[in-house]
Amino acid sequence: MVYNYIFTLILGWKVLMHPFYISLTDIRYNDASNTIEVAQKIFWDDLERGLGETFKTKVDFLNPSSQEHLAEMLRKYVTQHNVIMVNGKTIKLSYVGYEIEEDAAWIYLEGFDVDFPKTVNIRNTILIEQFDDQQNIVNFYIGKKPKSLILHKEKPEGVIGF
Repeated sequence: MVYNYIFTLILGWKVLMHPFYISLTDIRYNDASNTIEVAQKIFWDDLERGLGETFKTKVDFLNPSSQEHLAEMLRKYVTQHNVIMVNGKTIKLSYVGYEIEEDAAWIYLEGFDVDFPKTVNIRNTILIEQFDDQQNIVNFYIGKKPKSLILHKEKPEGVIGF
């Protein structure tokens, strides 16, 4: 997928140049189950800072003192900072879990009872409070081809029409 290639390219630039703050969110509409499946890729060191500042604690993704406490902080943080409305209806997102992949964490969410999307309003404020130049790339898939948004401090939400 081209967006994963771009994310990997940016990761290389992050190491070589000044810090670059970005997340990638893939949202897929599942017509068979009327759900949306969300996979969000965030650099875990940036996310440690975001969680630490939000919950006033030290966070260590690689060696958490309590796996359950880390998962609960993640659940609260990502469900607060991701709001998805489909056809004017706010979708309740459920936290599914996370996994570490190299320098990033993949976080998974799911929303149920979702009608076929005609308009989708997405608000993504992940790490915007911590990093002024944070950019959150969002891809919404119906089938194989996504419609995309780039969200940031000045534009934390956007609308996609199908």
